[in-house]
Parts: sequence; structure tokens; C-alpha cells
Amino acid sequence: MDAAKLEELFQMGKNRQLLVRTLNCITKLFKARRHAEMEDIRVFPLACVVQNYAWGKVGLDSEVAKLVVGDDPQAFIKHDQPYAELWMGAHSKGDACIKDNRIPQRTLGQWIAENPACLGSRVKKTFHGQLPFLFKVLSVKTALSIQAHPNRELAVQLHAKFPEHYPDNNHKPEMAIALTQFEGLCGFRPLEEISTFLKTVPEFHTLIGDEASEELQNSAEDPHRAAKALKMCFTRMMNCEKKVFVDQLNMLVKRITDDEETGKDTSGSHGKLLLRLNAQYPGDIGCFSIYFLNHIILEPGQAMFLGASEPHAYLSGDCIECMACSDNTVRAGLTPKYIDVNTLCEMLNYTPGPADSKIFPCTQYCSDPFVHLYDPAVPDFSVMRIEIPTAVKEYTINPVDSAGILLVVSGEATAAAPSSFSDLILRKGSVIFISANEGVSLRVTSTCGMTMYRACCLL
Repeated sequence: MDAAKLEELFQMGKNRQLLVRTLNCITKLFKARRHAEMEDIRVFPLACVVQNYAWGKVGLDSEVAKLVVGDDPQAFIKHDQPYAELWMGAHSKGDACIKDNRIPQRTLGQWIAENPACLGSRVKKTFHGQLPFLFKVLSVKTALSIQAHPNRELAVQLHAKFPEHYPDNNHKPEMAIALTQFEGLCGFRPLEEISTFLKTVPEFHTLIGDEASEELQNSAEDPHRAAKALKMCFTRMMNCEKKVFVDQLNMLVKRITDDEETGKDTSGSHGKLLLRLNAQYPGDIGCFSIYFLNHIILEPGQAMFLGASEPHAYLSGDCIECMACSDNTVRAGLTPKYIDVNTLCEMLNYTPGPADSKIFPCTQYCSDPFVHLYDPAVPDFSVMRIEIPTAVKEYTINPVDSAGILLVVSGEATAAAPSSFSDLILRKGSVIFISANEGVSLRVTSTCGMTMYRACCLL
């Protein structure tokens, strides 16, 4: 090969290297610009995960299904399938997808990992760059287990020992806010109510026994003694031999059924509720829990807060739910899932109290007459209920120093944020992510106002 040919090949190689370097530079500049553009996107819509658990309301009887169709009229709802939960958050079992064509297909969890400043400085620091809450809608047709949630210390222990049943090491305080009339069990009844059931429901008394029943009745004046007696009674019931409690439950069901057929009042033994739970979970020890736990019916807007170790069960209705980002639940009845009776009986809060003490109050938020705040004494979450009346057509969702998730329950509006290049159309079922310190302006287009719920973290 002559010298001229070698020189030509050498120059071609240099040119190729130059071209490769130039393309690499252009690619890096494009990626940097794209990343900067995405950092400027601070408000965007979400497509959220539906959980089809068997206890959920079926088809369009479910508020979850109605919200899905409200946001996407083309969504296909199966009329024979349960729609139990709508998960709005970044939990690994139900990470929401971002619906914004400016952002490459990704989940909310991925977005937060790449843009942790969106959480707000205090939330980012306190929760190590993670969204600390999971926001949900629940539509309950049949009862959800007798259960409680562990505190942080117990959650760590349970996760280490039984990770297949307790999938993370976080606590799980939670709040339920009724969307429709919502029915549940929550906390131990006052001792006098439990004592009355022990006297009037002989089948219940048989499970507890004379000694434990007498101790409970004699301990009312001493809170410490009362808690110990309540623990002994509840533990005896939950550990009762299966044949014994099934026989007693069958006897109780027959007696209540016979009384109802003859027109006798069975409200003193919670007859209708007992029959309903037994129909859903025949022969389950959890049916007797109605004699220990407060029976609560929440009207729309009312809430109950379930702190660590608070015994509870959801029975029926639709609710907003917000909780720490965890999936740890200790169950002991009214469920086909894994039950852990010993752990539940050991961990429970055995402080008795009346049903109305379990209703969690909300307060007006700052000076905004349209916002009511549910703010439990945990750092992980707070919930705002925003109700815009018919006469108001312009409204601003004010910024807070926390990322938030907003759900539209009713009404329609056009939403604009300083970081958005185009307006968002909000309607029933719309869910949007709002980065920390970001406001959203609404132009309300519906004729009957709007109702929205916003989850955030007010440290």
C-alpha cells in the first residue's frame, strides 16, 4: 500500500473519531436539556393501580370503579368483578404511572428517585428521599379482617422473622375518611358494654369463662387492672378451641334467627350484624369480636384514625384512606389470609373507650374556609378535604412544603400550574401529583362546585 493511500485512511479514521465525539457531545447536551426540562415539570396526572380483592364492591357499585370511569370514560369495567382499592402513591405493590407525554414512560416512584427535591426539603431529609404515605380509595362489600398494625419496633421484628407475611419494616398508622356511609369496628368498647354482653349473650360468656368474666366486671375502677382483664378475656376468646367456638357460634346464630322469626328484638345481641358476618365468614371466631369492639358508622366526611396496635375492621362502605407507606397487617379473624393470633393479642392497645371517642376531628386549615384538615399525631401524612362551593369559579390550591397527591371526588375544572406547559382537565377520578411548594390554579367549570382530597406531609 502506497503512502498516499495510508494518509487517506488515516484522515478517514480521524474524521470518524471526530464524528463519534461530536455525536456523544450532542447526546449529552440533549440528555442534560431533557433532564432540566423534566425538573421543571412539577405537576402531572397519574394513572393509578386498582386492586381487585374479593371483599370489594362489584362493578359500578364500587366507588373505586366509578372514579376509574370518571377519569377515563373508555375504561372497561367488568360488572362481575370486585373493585376494592385504588392505590395512589409510589408503593412497590402499586406504583402509579405518570400520564404526561413530556416524561418518558415511568412510575411515580422512579420519578421521585430521580427528582427527590420534589418531596420538599424537610420531607426529603426525614424520609430519606421516599414519599412517606400511600393514598387510597376503598370500596368495601364484605368485612376486612380483625386486625391491627405494628409500631416501628415491632414492624422491624416481624419483618426480620416473617418477611413473607410482613413485607417491610415500617409502621402503618392509617386514617379512613368516609365517602359514603362507612361502617367499621374500632377500639375496645367501654367495660360496662362488654360486661353487659357477657350477661346477655351466654354463648359469648361461654368462650370467656366465669373467672375472666368476673375479673373484667370487677376491674372497672382500676385502669391498669382493667387493661389486664380485657387482654385476658380477648386472648381467651381468640385462642378458644375451634370446636367450642364453632358450636357456640352456631347456637347463637340459631337463637338469633329464631328470635327474628318470632319478632323478638335482637339488637341487644347485635343480631343483624352477627348474622351478616357469619354469612360472610361462617364459623369464624372474628364474628364474636363485635362484643369487644366498638361498632362505628361514619357519615361522609367523618374519619377514624387507627394508630399502632388499635384493633379494627372495616365492614362496609366507601372511604378515602391514607397511611404510612407500608403493607404490614397483623390479622386474627374474618379473613382467608394469614392470621397471627398470638402476635395480635400481645400487641393490642387494651384501653377501652366509647365509640364517639374514635371519630377523628377535622379543623379548618389556615384561613381557607374551603379546606378542612385531618392531621393525626404522626409525621407520615395529613389529609385535606377541599370543598369548593357552586358560587366560586376561581380557586388556588396553595403550595405546601411537601409533595402531595390530589384526588377529585366530584366536579370539574381546568387546572394550571406555573411549571405546566399546558392546562390539565380535572374531573371525577382525576389524580394529580403536586410537587412541594407548587400552587395550582383552578377554573371551576362544573355547576355544582368540586370536592377533592389532598394527601401531603405537614412536618
